[in-house]
Amino acid sequence: MATFELYKVESELALHAAYTLMRELRPHLTDAANFIARVHRQAEQGYCLQGVWQDQQLLALAGYRISENLLYGRFLYVDDLVTAPCARSHGLGAKLIDALRAEARDQNCIHLVLDTALGNALGQRFYYRQGLLAAGMHFRQTLA
Repeated sequence: MATFELYKVESELALHAAYTLMRELRPHLTDAANFIARVHRQAEQGYCLQGVWQDQQLLALAGYRISENLLYGRFLYVDDLVTAPCARSHGLGAKLIDALRAEARDQNCIHLVLDTALGNALGQRFYYRQGLLAAGMHFRQTLA
């Protein structure tokens, strides 16, 4: 039986492992040092990385932050959620979502919120199975 451990990604070695896995979700990230610097800057605003590990190998990763706004009140926002291709369909994404729900409750959040691409049908199906419901559309404009 596989043993999985959940813990925050904080050490430099763990951040390098996170970079490798995060590139599955964010292929535009092409430099580990830049990724790690960005994570540190985002951490100043509350960003955290939570990972699922097996035998010191990072298999699934979630980046999140606690925030508050007039729409949701206090909420946990999931910036990033990714599972290594070799570990998909083994319940690791659900394990992360459960851990994020627990963190949100511990932080007195009212909601767990995330965005996904319109074309991410597999992700959307997964989120529905996890009890998350689509509540709107996310709009953006590139300014640079």
